[in-house]
Amino acid sequence: MKRVLITILIFAMGFGLSPLFGADRSPINVNLIIDGSDSFTAVKANITAWISGRLDQLLADGDRVTIWSAGAQAKVIYSGTMAAPADREAVKKSIRDLSGAGAAADFSGALGQAANLQSGGTFSYTLLVCAAGTSLSNLVSGPQAGMMRFSRVEEFSGWKAIVVGLNLDARVRRAAAAFFR
Repeated sequence: MKRVLITILIFAMGFGLSPLFGADRSPINVNLIIDGSDSFTAVKANITAWISGRLDQLLADGDRVTIWSAGAQAKVIYSGTMAAPADREAVKKSIRDLSGAGAAADFSGALGQAANLQSGGTFSYTLLVCAAGTSLSNLVSGPQAGMMRFSRVEEFSGWKAIVVGLNLDARVRRAAAAFFR
């Protein structure tokens, strides 16, 4: 009897927590900004493997994915909605096919474009991947510096993954105003 109760409890907890792990969520916008400079080439294999694993955990049907190559100028290398396994493979292929060139990485341009793509009520997940040799100083001292205010950095050997909270200032202000009313 005790074993049956424990099994039922575990089963109920699993179903109760499933929405927390993406089982029943609305589609999101995923912005992936990858270093397109020469620095990327040395750590490409590590970055590609890590991103592929992360995307397998993150993506669900209906999610909209946009990938930028942040080279001398930021450019979109993939944009699409996830509807089938082939779509996920197309995302991974576009990352595998990416190559680095030049000394500069236009992270500011890519972040600006990503911020402009956001739609009102849709949640966005923005991941900026920077090779360690690439300086982020232009980004943090330029016009897009405020976008880095709500971010989280994860450091790896030779590169960084930065989750950026785009356009959160306005949302935080609205939530605070609503709370204090």
